[in-house]
Amino acid sequence: MTDFLLKRIAQLVPTLVLVSMLIFGLQQLLPGDPAKILAGEEQDPQVIAYLHAKLHLDDPLPVRYAYWVSGVLHGDLGESVRNQQPVRELVAQKLPVTLELAVLAMAIALAIGIPAGIVSAVGRGGAWDWAANVFALWGISTPNFWLGILLILLFSVHLGWLPASGYVSPFDDLRGNLASMAMPAFVLGNAIAAVLMRHTRSAMLQVLSADYVRTARAKGLLERTVVLKHALRNALMPIITLGALEFGTLLSGAVLTEQVFTIPGFGKLIVDAVFNRDYAVVQGVVLVTATAYMLLNLLADVAYIAVDPRLRR
Repeated sequence: MTDFLLKRIAQLVPTLVLVSMLIFGLQQLLPGDPAKILAGEEQDPQVIAYLHAKLHLDDPLPVRYAYWVSGVLHGDLGESVRNQQPVRELVAQKLPVTLELAVLAMAIALAIGIPAGIVSAVGRGGAWDWAANVFALWGISTPNFWLGILLILLFSVHLGWLPASGYVSPFDDLRGNLASMAMPAFVLGNAIAAVLMRHTRSAMLQVLSADYVRTARAKGLLERTVVLKHALRNALMPIITLGALEFGTLLSGAVLTEQVFTIPGFGKLIVDAVFNRDYAVVQGVVLVTATAYMLLNLLADVAYIAVDPRLRR
């Protein structure tokens, strides 16, 4: 297990270097002079010259990349020219908000999607299978922003149960925090649950027809034991893969959902940075997101080994 982890971590290093080069290189392809954009309408030549010197815009591309990588290795992701604030601090402020939203959304998706997929596979062709497939079609087809607006109209405007928008820190008011995160978490979790349900159903149908499942039933084991212990465990591989990818997508920022519910997370941060040509923020956020994806893939590989003992050999 230790050797496997060391090999996987060693593979992540060159991948992360390549990703950093792509992030930095593609950022430079954006048209326009960022110094002139940041200088405002007056575009004072002295201000433009200062920004060029501060951002190393006059240096060759490899030199600018070296400056940036050197700072990243020392924990310095740069400074937002627009906010005059270190990018590391901006990430530290916004990431916990998006992380909480992602965890709640994924919890809702797992609680709905996996049981629905199991019930659909076990009762294939029946009423429960039909109902689960209708739910999946609804979840996949419904735009998040439209569902969010409907939930606001119902639970905030008409019923007055939940706040329409905004974010409350759990350290200030836990109940208010859960109330403000309930609707956006459900909106995101609903869409992921639909995809999880389809993958779980497909994997379970394949496993339920296997010889070892028929053998377990022939031994007289309870159907619940056969389904949950023998079938589900062997069907978890694609579910783990999908869960890791979807969680990474949530961490990168659910832009539309965060905009609808006015949540100050990663999505809003990256959108504002792109529109303001705040290069340091864009590079820092994308690098953090890419690193999160790689770590989630590593955790998925570890989960594979935990689920299937045969992989330990």
